[in-house]
Amino acid sequence: MQLNKSTIKQFNIPAYYKSSITGKIKDFRKSLDPRKKDLQPSEINLGPVTFLIARHFGFCYGVENAIEISYNALEENPDKNVYLLSQMIHNQEVNRDLEDRGIRFIMDTDGTQFIPWESLTKDDIVIVPAFGTTLETEKILRDIGIEIQQYNTTCPFVEKVWKRSLKLGEEGHTVIIHGKFRHEETRATFSHSSKSAPSVIIRDMSEAIILGKVITGETDPSVFYEKFAGRFTPGFDTAKDFDRIGVVNQTTMLATETQAIADYFKNIMIGLYNDDYKDHFADTRDTLCYATNDNQDATYALLESEADLAVVVGGYNSSNTSHIVELCESKFPTYFINAASEIKSADEIQHFNYKKKEKLQTRNWLPKNGPVRIILTSGASCPDTILDDVINRIKSFFPGSKDPVEVVAALTEVE
Repeated sequence: MQLNKSTIKQFNIPAYYKSSITGKIKDFRKSLDPRKKDLQPSEINLGPVTFLIARHFGFCYGVENAIEISYNALEENPDKNVYLLSQMIHNQEVNRDLEDRGIRFIMDTDGTQFIPWESLTKDDIVIVPAFGTTLETEKILRDIGIEIQQYNTTCPFVEKVWKRSLKLGEEGHTVIIHGKFRHEETRATFSHSSKSAPSVIIRDMSEAIILGKVITGETDPSVFYEKFAGRFTPGFDTAKDFDRIGVVNQTTMLATETQAIADYFKNIMIGLYNDDYKDHFADTRDTLCYATNDNQDATYALLESEADLAVVVGGYNSSNTSHIVELCESKFPTYFINAASEIKSADEIQHFNYKKKEKLQTRNWLPKNGPVRIILTSGASCPDTILDDVINRIKSFFPGSKDPVEVVAALTEVE
């Protein structure tokens, strides 16, 4: 999919999400390179500190669509209760703003209920988040009398995965879902997939290998039922349900890992069925989200740069952001933050360890001898304005730095 003004809808999102620094760079790069062939980062040289901004970062199509619909729902229903099934997107700042405007969350991202179903009425407005929801939840809402399609913000790329899963089931394939079991998108995909096909969720390549050994008969089927308990459809039969398989993913997973998992299962089927493997394995690489791919490809390009550290901005429960952090950590000291306020000083930063799910305080994080080069990027649910805040916060620690707005204006001037 090409990103250019002639093919992509322009969304009407609140003005305070629009950026005069990073957003302006993003728009300028798109205008120069609509086919996205140049993945090299943009440099904002402020003198004593330089920021290397990823070619692709921040809001994607699905997120902007969700934001527009959610704010419209508030504006169009001033006298009604407006609810979100769960967090609209995985960004604390956006969700906090929606709560401040009166939206209430029915459940958290793990499905823990805050507001009981019986307290809702047919006159209430319920927004379906960008991750989608399960068929079971849809039925509950319809039984109440709530029109869920009116404000359904499900990302079209998530729906694409559901449609592909449906087709796999119609063709007699079992669906292997690469995703995080507790993530609402994966739960929704599993619900939709289970309607038409035996389905199972795996977290990573190590679990794929366990599954692969069950498929080849190297491991007893009991291992499958124990290891993947709660993650496969009722009545799953390892003796017949692995005869034909296809792999889809939670759209925010690491794209290279999804492809590696798919290739692994393809090779298993080649080993079992030789030239007939195509009857037993479906090529499903077209379910990978373009925005996730773009942001991850841009991060790989960042890894070719020379820098002192990386700052990645996004929600702590954001899957796609955590994978960007994972990539950056392979080369740079990397700090995962959700807002500029977590940068306490030039000597102290509060950041998140996504592996241990805990906040850390790190001192001496910023080099004191310049010039300093900093990688800066964000997840798909992070407003560009938050990156602007981060730039201005770090800039304040370097006396004599140039004004980033003026520097970006000069960089993006078109003769």
